[in-house]
Amino acid sequence: MMARRLLPAVALALIAAVGIALLWQELRPAPTAILVPTTGAETLPPPTVSLAPGAAVEVPALAFSDAEGRALSLADFRGKVILLNVWATWCTPCRRELPALDRLQARLGGPDFEVLVLSVDRQGVAAVRPFFEQLGLKALHLYADPSGRTMQSLKLVGLPTSLLIDRAGRQRALIVGPAAWDSAEAVAAIRRLLSG
Repeated sequence: MMARRLLPAVALALIAAVGIALLWQELRPAPTAILVPTTGAETLPPPTVSLAPGAAVEVPALAFSDAEGRALSLADFRGKVILLNVWATWCTPCRRELPALDRLQARLGGPDFEVLVLSVDRQGVAAVRPFFEQLGLKALHLYADPSGRTMQSLKLVGLPTSLLIDRAGRQRALIVGPAAWDSAEAVAAIRRLLSG
């Protein structure tokens, strides 16, 4: 008789425990570990970059900040060829792509070319700085737009999205999704734009 009375209480306790476990799964903080494949860019396809002259489109004005909090815009980079990569720390494909972008900046970066990786994380530089350190990114500079206006201005539908921008500030190519930006094909396309 006593067992019959306890059965509803045990069932209720079990349901409550399962509910709490499910709620914890939804509300727990995101893990801080960054999972990046050790094979690097070899697992990513090279980008398909077409530099047809008629494909040039003016890029809207974008406002963002650098690691020191200085306000910048794309106009500050006019005269350089820019590979603008819009990404976020929570985007797994973005994380896979960043080491290739770092290698590309190390290889081609300078007065004529820059890989501009622009984070759209809401926490801005505070979220990105430790991420750069954990990944060991050395050649890339840190830029952030915590307002998310970059996504709206460019009408982006996914991350990562990369725009190859010529010296006059015109978009010459748009690639949605991760790519091996340090591949021979990507380097050749960027060099064509640099020499043209």
